Amino acid sequence: MLRPLAPSDFRTWSDVRQRNADWLTVWEPSRQAHQPDPTTDRSAFASRCLQRDRDRAAGTAFQFGIFIDQQIAGEVNLNNVIRGAMQSCTIGYWIDQAHAGHGYTAEGVVLVMQFAFEQLGLHRVEICIVPRNHRSRRIMEKLDIRDEGIAQRYLEINGVWEDHIRFGMTTEEWSVRRDELVGQWISGTAH
Repeated sequence: MLRPLAPSDFRTWSDVRQRNADWLTVWEPSRQAHQPDPTTDRSAFASRCLQRDRDRAAGTAFQFGIFIDQQIAGEVNLNNVIRGAMQSCTIGYWIDQAHAGHGYTAEGVVLVMQFAFEQLGLHRVEICIVPRNHRSRRIMEKLDIRDEGIAQRYLEINGVWEDHIRFGMTTEEWSVRRDELVGQWISGTAH
């Protein structure tokens, strides 16, 4: 199940993030030293949830917790929604190492792409991955998302400006592949 995180999710979200710190933080931007850590600070987590509620209300970002057996197991987020002539967004995700390799993240990405194209009416989604992040790249391979090449020094990750492989899909591609992706990853009806 996907749903927005709420302040009441702090304890379980914090536990997953702390247990997976070494697994996750090597792929994430550095946290600002002067800001409270939402992983350990309940009020910082509540502020994070509130900001994400504001982003959703403004239509600029849509963040979802991935829940397995009603427990938080990760997130899949639709970020940087740009309207006007671009009509695009980026997708980011993470999963608890204990749940990696079971297709949950791929399923979440397909659900969020369906939301982006069918509910928000966006034209394009993009997923950007550090080249050496083989597990994250494997999700793009499973979903057969188009590789658009390398963006050099694209994002600051863990204190270093890292190259990223840019993967993309447009609404035209979604229209062609929708039944296949939804059938395989959401409804389980693909053959």
